Amino acid sequence: MSRLLPHPGLSALLVVMWMVMVGDFTFGTLFLALVVGVLVPIFTAPWWPGRPRVRFRPALAYAAIVLWDILVANFQVAAIILFRRTHDLRPAWVTIPLELTSAEAITVFAGTISLTPGTVSADVSACGKYLLVHALHAPDPASEVAKVKARYEARLKEIFL
Repeated sequence: MSRLLPHPGLSALLVVMWMVMVGDFTFGTLFLALVVGVLVPIFTAPWWPGRPRVRFRPALAYAAIVLWDILVANFQVAAIILFRRTHDLRPAWVTIPLELTSAEAITVFAGTISLTPGTVSADVSACGKYLLVHALHAPDPASEVAKVKARYEARLKEIFL
């Protein structure tokens, strides 16, 4: 089965995206979407030699947490912008030491931080051990690091095996 579907997540994504882009749910477009969804991962599999295993149930829970945090952070940033004086803000550059080892996990972690309003990932160190993040308001940078590591990185370690 893994020879036919070397990347099942990619196959499913390709089928869904094909159907969305075509905008016509007929047997012909579904058949063509399935062909593309099966053939593209088969032909690109040699270029993905060391991909990490992903546990999908924790990934779904992680996605729900991230969506909730994005929603909450939008209101927090709006409150900061509307009700705080500019001189009350304490922006900070924060260096987060990484326990994640795979490039995919680090990318998801950095993307999660950038998607959450009020923070943006700026750089990953050359050695891959540190992530540089800018926070709009971080009165205590050490607690921000601890919060991000506990909330996101610990879960990503469970997702990416």
